Amino acid sequence: MRIWLISHLLFLLVIANGTPVLIGLVLGPRWNWPLDNHRLLTDKRPLLGPSKTLRGLMGALLATALLAPLVNLSLLEGVSFALLAMLGDLCSSFTKRRLGIASSRSVPLLDQLPESILPLWGMQTVLGSSWPEMTLAVIIFAAIDLLLSSLLRSARA
Repeated sequence: MRIWLISHLLFLLVIANGTPVLIGLVLGPRWNWPLDNHRLLTDKRPLLGPSKTLRGLMGALLATALLAPLVNLSLLEGVSFALLAMLGDLCSSFTKRRLGIASSRSVPLLDQLPESILPLWGMQTVLGSSWPEMTLAVIIFAAIDLLLSSLLRSARA
């Protein structure tokens, strides 16, 4: 198992998934345009919810693209990785809204697995990672995300 590769995978996951959160903390409500434009589906629930914003999506794509060369990926590969991570995150939000779970409410594993598995699986050949390396990266990322989410909730309370 290549520890350096696992650290690269974790770096990409943290950048892609952490940038929207960081941007939200720094900018507050400025430029906070929801991707779903507040659209409700037939179940009278939001498509994604107000926390899934254009600025978060664009920030994740830009930050991951710009930092991807640090782990020997091209800008386009960085964008692709972030796009897959954000797609996983949007799928989680869509699922949570269908289950009646409020926006920004944490659901352990549902919040971490899609946004980590999708980019690692989708970029596996580019990243050159094995299944055990990807699995370990997902487990470590989920633990980091759960810990940081808990700390952020405590800080806001």
